[in-house]
Amino acid sequence: MGNGNTPLTVAAALQRAAQMLRGHGDSPRLDAEILLGRVLGASRSALIVRGTEPVSAETQRGYDQLIAGRMRGAPVAYLTGTREFWSLELDVTPDVLVPRPETEVLVEIALGLLPEHVPLSVLDLGTGSGAIALALASERPLVCMTGVDVSEPALAVAMANSRKLGLMQIRWRAGSWFQAVPDRRFDMIVSNPPYVASNDPALERLAAEPAVALSCGPTGLEAFDSIIDGAAEHLNPGGWLLLEHGHSQADDVARMLECRGFDHIRSHLDYSGNARVTLGSHSSVSLDRSPHKEHQ
Repeated sequence: MGNGNTPLTVAAALQRAAQMLRGHGDSPRLDAEILLGRVLGASRSALIVRGTEPVSAETQRGYDQLIAGRMRGAPVAYLTGTREFWSLELDVTPDVLVPRPETEVLVEIALGLLPEHVPLSVLDLGTGSGAIALALASERPLVCMTGVDVSEPALAVAMANSRKLGLMQIRWRAGSWFQAVPDRRFDMIVSNPPYVASNDPALERLAAEPAVALSCGPTGLEAFDSIIDGAAEHLNPGGWLLLEHGHSQADDVARMLECRGFDHIRSHLDYSGNARVTLGSHSSVSLDRSPHKEHQ
């Protein structure tokens, strides 16, 4: 909103929005830029170039609505309808968890275990927007990829993303964990399951996102229990299970893997230095035939 009839410039509209968003997230300026870019159909760098241009009343109204939504706690990705993950532009809706940058670590480790020219089979449990499955399929076209989610609306988002990105070789299945793929075995299973404990105050900050994708019970370890319990029956000999988890859960997840007969168990750090992904293989035959470099 300008003073009287004087419209704000792009630079002034951004500055005002960033001030309004202080205290409503970790990156008020970045959020303000992404949201104005969305209304103007411009990149963030283009906003700098266009800093002195006036913002029309119609644009400002649309912008104010997005800023108000962000102040109410809506994630930026829900307001824009998109989120970049592994350089892929994914559509996201409130039916799916917003893909997080730390999940790219899971993709990176999985790719390190998937040779480029071997048609292995991979299962992504709790696929949500399809982020992990789509990232792996984009890098390993020969992989036979299956994405599973208990939520039909989430699967609809994943399928729309696969169409939009032209990654049509993925099979999408509805169901709870392995119930969606009875009698099938895979060379690798990956999952970023709900891992927030149900009494964790962090859930308040995440209230806009689907609860089923965030929390699965009082300890936050319940989903790992179900997945690790069923994984052996759904892995080929030497197959890997890769699990993303909370920063304090690595020891618990590693212990659970050990109890279920997994070996080669190790944890990897995310870009902030927190243990974020723990993996193990089932049986002594390993897919990873090259000497493995630890990712830090």
